Amino acid sequence: MAQTMTGSGTTVRSFTVNIPDSDLTDLRRRIDATRWPERETVADTSQGVQLATLQALARYWATDYDWRKCEAKLNSLPQFKTEIDGLDIHFIHVKSPHADALPLIITHGWPGSIIELLEVIGPLSDPTAHGGRADDAFHLVIPSLPGYGFSAGPTSVGWGPDRVAKVWAQLMDRLGYTRYVAQGGDQGASVTDAMAHLAPDGLLGIHLNFLGSVPPNVLVAALGDAYILGKFKFGVNARNKTDEERVAVNRFVGVYTRGYIAEMGEHPQTIGYGQVDSPVGLASWMLDHDADSYAKISRAFLNGQTAGNLTRDRVLDNITLYWLTKSAASAARLYWEEATSTVAAFKQHQKPPAPVSLPAAFTVFPGEIYQAPRAWVEKVYPNLIYFNTVDKGGHFAAWEEPELFATEMRAAFRSLR
Repeated sequence: MAQTMTGSGTTVRSFTVNIPDSDLTDLRRRIDATRWPERETVADTSQGVQLATLQALARYWATDYDWRKCEAKLNSLPQFKTEIDGLDIHFIHVKSPHADALPLIITHGWPGSIIELLEVIGPLSDPTAHGGRADDAFHLVIPSLPGYGFSAGPTSVGWGPDRVAKVWAQLMDRLGYTRYVAQGGDQGASVTDAMAHLAPDGLLGIHLNFLGSVPPNVLVAALGDAYILGKFKFGVNARNKTDEERVAVNRFVGVYTRGYIAEMGEHPQTIGYGQVDSPVGLASWMLDHDADSYAKISRAFLNGQTAGNLTRDRVLDNITLYWLTKSAASAARLYWEEATSTVAAFKQHQKPPAPVSLPAAFTVFPGEIYQAPRAWVEKVYPNLIYFNTVDKGGHFAAWEEPELFATEMRAAFRSLR
């Protein structure tokens, strides 16, 4: 089915998920045929994803998990595809029942997908049904990043956050939105930050729950001193920095020295071979992201204890989406694009981008990989209209705590309506 949307007039096609039974049968066969390594030789997570956790995940995945429930959930939502800049882009587009709703485009990250945003659709688009007010409603556009899920993967280089930001601006124009806001975390934060720098006509402001664009002195100091005796020097005036900044900067260094970022930033193709061939290999790589989310997911599979919406089924919805769409390598290439452009910028002695002039909002979630101090956020986004620290939630903020996330979006963008 095809329909022409308001805007540029380019065709936007309705999309339905329909995975063949043979693909699901093959998935279970591969899980059952897993060759397991021996158990780790430590009692903690210092050697990576623990055998007991992954075996519990595999048992549930092969026997009790039902992808068709996720497929039905997706197909209950208005899904579309449209070609922009040579790529077929998949997105969910939910119009609020409230006519004066503010359009909002939300970008997921890695190892997430549109799955992590499904539970915020109701609270954001229909707030009166979730304890909110009609004048807090949003029209929602939730695209899959290029190479993730049902969006086509790039077949050439150059698809970093800046290019995706331009595609998102074209998408909003194609849907007829002349004024809108944008939100993102993780890789979605990189794309949303790029949108703010691009400042396309109609973009009123942004909200982030992860600070990827740190002040230049933090980035330079991190790159220069991160490995010196395991300590971090904050510029030349370390003694003048607050305890909050010292903690944040050490954790920030930890983000960019993690194994998955290094490997995907250097050799994303290598990632693909094992993860497109082995579902358990894919799951282990996706679980080994950050300590907070791993602990929550591990408890869910070992004893059924859940943190917010990080249930066994929802975690497997996301992993299964990656498996069925063979997204491992194509998703990892976004890290390669970022690493390549960053190295090129340093070699060419390019100046860091100027601070964003558009209104910006920021929420700090306590389980995030690092908690950005307000002073850092204000340096990057001097037009900071909202800043808040909440008491629960982690890296997958919208996934874990959809109601809290929706509350933050309402508060963050209220002044821009």
